[in-house]
Amino acid sequence: MTRLSLSLRLAAALMLVGSVAACGPANQNSTVSTYAVGSQGYVRYGTIVGMRPVQVAGTRSGLGTTAGAVGGGVIGSTIGGDWRARTVGSVAGALLGGIAGTVVEEGVTSGQAVEFIIRSDDGPDQAVIQTNEQGLQVGERVALSYTDRVRIARAANAPPAGYSPAGK
Repeated sequence: MTRLSLSLRLAAALMLVGSVAACGPANQNSTVSTYAVGSQGYVRYGTIVGMRPVQVAGTRSGLGTTAGAVGGGVIGSTIGGDWRARTVGSVAGALLGGIAGTVVEEGVTSGQAVEFIIRSDDGPDQAVIQTNEQGLQVGERVALSYTDRVRIARAANAPPAGYSPAGK
């Protein structure tokens, strides 16, 4: 194997790993989009009355498939001696790489979350699905933040359940 061939294989493998890793989940409960910065929202308070674990399905955006196919095709094209063998290797590599990229993308972007049922102080019960980094439990007071999406967080200084300011 020539030094150039080895370098091409290594570069293709690194591109494949880097592009598939970019498919991973970027948003945690504490991550907001750039569009949310400076946006106005409102907060309501409530109490968690129920919760259950849920499975978040992985994405199939095509990015993993594309990255895998390109990487596999490049790596496959370095196999064999003549142009026919390299062509067959490239096609086979692209097919196998595309399948592997799809599987990796779906696996990396799937995960666990919790569906919280919240009895709002001033409205109907609500269901919010998010991760539970704070270790929230049934019976806890939470703040529901409505901005680019709904998030719940432990309410440190929330008014007690059933509180209504004077005049309302």
